[in-house]
Amino acid sequence: MTENATSTPLSQYSAEDLAAFLAEQQSAHAALVAAPSSLNLTRGKPSSAQLDLSNALLDGPDGFVTADGTDTRNYGGLTGITELREIFAHLLGVPTAQLIAGGNSSLAMMQSQLVNLLLHGGVDSPRPWAQEEKVTFICPVPGYDRHFALTASLGIDMVTVPMLDDGPDVDAIEALVKDDPSVKGMWLVPTYANPTGAVCTQEVAARLAAMPTAAPDFTIFWDNAYALHHLTADEAKSADIVSLCAASGHPNRAVVFASTSKITFAGAGVAFLASSQANVDLYVRHLGMSTIGPDKVNQLRHAQFFGDAQGVRDHMVKHAEILAPKFAAVQRILGDRLGAFDVATWSDPKGGYFVNLDVVDGTATRVVALAKAAGIALTPAGASFPHGDDPRDRNIRLAPSVPPLAEVEQAMEAVATCVLLAAAEKYSR
Repeated sequence: MTENATSTPLSQYSAEDLAAFLAEQQSAHAALVAAPSSLNLTRGKPSSAQLDLSNALLDGPDGFVTADGTDTRNYGGLTGITELREIFAHLLGVPTAQLIAGGNSSLAMMQSQLVNLLLHGGVDSPRPWAQEEKVTFICPVPGYDRHFALTASLGIDMVTVPMLDDGPDVDAIEALVKDDPSVKGMWLVPTYANPTGAVCTQEVAARLAAMPTAAPDFTIFWDNAYALHHLTADEAKSADIVSLCAASGHPNRAVVFASTSKITFAGAGVAFLASSQANVDLYVRHLGMSTIGPDKVNQLRHAQFFGDAQGVRDHMVKHAEILAPKFAAVQRILGDRLGAFDVATWSDPKGGYFVNLDVVDGTATRVVALAKAAGIALTPAGASFPHGDDPRDRNIRLAPSVPPLAEVEQAMEAVATCVLLAAAEKYSR
């Protein structure tokens, strides 16, 4: 029996055919274990080839003084240098005055904003969040594990809603926020979401901006990490959530985050925060208690490296040329190996860093364990859910960005075998 010899779903195999298929997959997996690899598809990091695209940063900056006379080597400038803020304000669709350029980590800015809300409250808060009886965040799933870990670390409750092709399930969100004042905020990766690759449509974003909420200070943490990370010429345009909120009478509802972490150097880039002017002013007041200014030298070399917004876009085309063949390989191998058996579904993202793989219910943990035995490291099953708890045990996040193309192909062939074996084991019980 060959894997592509039939279009009959594996769940409908006869006992005899299923036993033969199971034996075939056990043999294939045993061969993988006998000659183990050392391959890793766990984290969505830039590859060395992608990082090399930005090596010219190390030659800069050319001089240290900005156009407005600021000596970037000195203290000051909490909001960051104007040259870089102008570039990314244009790319993110926000006014320059409402954008802060910070250090290297947007996650650090998210934590700061969340802690500020807990300790001090926001512009529209009747009291600090920590003084509320309960604080709950809405978490679209599958979603970003670090968002959920940060939320859990601060003792905030989490409630999940499905992440759909057009963004989070806005019907479910509207029902949650309408009458419950403890629901204070939500996470969202709106463009090429981690890990599904979904893009939040203008219509969904407009409903999130306008919906009635029992909490007057309900806050959308709009983590636009992949706004510029296109894989094809069909580039998704992020909804302008800041303007949508302002137009809906909730100007302080959304806080936008982004960074150059997967644009230049992942550990030495620049992070950004944008929101209403009132939110930005309050954030800067709190920021002044922890720093006298960001690394403006690094900001200046980034501004000079890019030149302008088009320079960023041109740079991202080079990233896509490296990444797109790897994502194409994932699609080809999953389709060739799994398509006939109805044992998995997967996303076909047009940008971002991940492919979302859903396997037969109850087998994701087994797939990850089988892959580990063969030397293939995968993100733990359930990592894309709060507390790592996927109630259906079916979700696996694939991150093909780091390994060379040949290793991505090798790893995906092994993953396909593991998915088939785990499914055959379940259906044989």
